[in-house]
Amino acid sequence: MKNILITGANGQLGQAIKKVTADYPGFNFVYTDFNELDITSEEAVRNFFSQQEIHACVNCAAYTAVDKAESDEEFAFKLNFEAVLNLATICAEYNTQLVHISTDYVFNGQQNVPYVETDDASPNSIYGSSKLRGEGAAIGFNPATIVLRTSWLYSEFGANFVKRMRELMQEKESLNVVFDQTGTPTYAVDLAKVVLTVLTKVWDIPGEYGGVYHYSNEGVTSWYDFAVAIRELTNASCTVAPITSDKYPTAAKRPAYSVLNKEKIKETFGIQIPHWRESLKECIKQL
Repeated sequence: MKNILITGANGQLGQAIKKVTADYPGFNFVYTDFNELDITSEEAVRNFFSQQEIHACVNCAAYTAVDKAESDEEFAFKLNFEAVLNLATICAEYNTQLVHISTDYVFNGQQNVPYVETDDASPNSIYGSSKLRGEGAAIGFNPATIVLRTSWLYSEFGANFVKRMRELMQEKESLNVVFDQTGTPTYAVDLAKVVLTVLTKVWDIPGEYGGVYHYSNEGVTSWYDFAVAIRELTNASCTVAPITSDKYPTAAKRPAYSVLNKEKIKETFGIQIPHWRESLKECIKQL
């Protein structure tokens, strides 16, 4: 039985992992959030690892308030960089496989073809910069670390675009949504399954799979088209209108194009990825 530590267990991905654990009977999951384990404290992490055997750690914890990070830089870097450094260092000491979740926001969005893992990262925001530093710490201090970059995460859990749109469409007659930002929505339950599939592979050849991988659902869309799809699946009567990003100013600049190329993860781990529309249907059913 493999003991898998899940940090940030109350977030979207942590809750999604809880949902799919029945399909992975060989794993014993240890769920923690900030109250159970302060990963920003090296001493707390070290004490935790000394008290129980952990075979793998999936770091779902992150500072994800993209706009707030612009004025809260210190804490964003504390959670997205320093905490990751603690986990990477101690996982290396205990020969524990680390899987760290990152983001499409490490790219500036100026490209017009899907980003591969080796493309230059040049974040537009404090959030993206802090996540990029976290990636560097994770792999730099523990080369066996698997970094999974994902994008536009949503689920039936927590706060996210799908749930917010669904609520607003019940409250309002019309909504404006930006159409000049392009990417791919990712259903957290799909990502959870991929994380655990990756772990089952890693046991076979420890240390051979370290590096960065991209994962999102298949397909490409804009936030506007994503909202329209939500409206159609929820049978909402709300009108959705497309607007440009300059009409909806935010503290943090978003990448205009953040489509991820998933060939590496598909070929390495032999996974099939659902289209975002199919996964959205499943999420709406759960809601």
